[in-house]
Amino acid sequence: MSGLMQIIRNFFIRLEGLLYQFFSLIKNIFSQIFGFLARIFGFSNPGYFLESDDANTIKSSQSQQVSEPKSKITPEPTITARRRPDPKMDYFRKMAQEVNKAPQR
Repeated sequence: MSGLMQIIRNFFIRLEGLLYQFFSLIKNIFSQIFGFLARIFGFSNPGYFLESDDANTIKSSQSQQVSEPKSKITPEPTITARRRPDPKMDYFRKMAQEVNKAPQR
């Protein structure tokens, strides 16, 4: 029975390798097609999605003139010695008080 299991395992390993090669071939074909289209339409230029240098220098010079140092005042958190009451603990305290008040036999 172990020989049959080995044959099935080998079949699936070879099937996985075949599918990997097949899908990598399809991926390469699509990447070549889209790469060609990107070069035709000019999407492959490195500065295509960025603004021009003129716009960047204008914005940077305006931002340097307008910006002033701002004083940031951050409030310090207050430290409390006591914790918030927990509703679950209140329930257990009430239950313990009821047990203590119950008449002993």
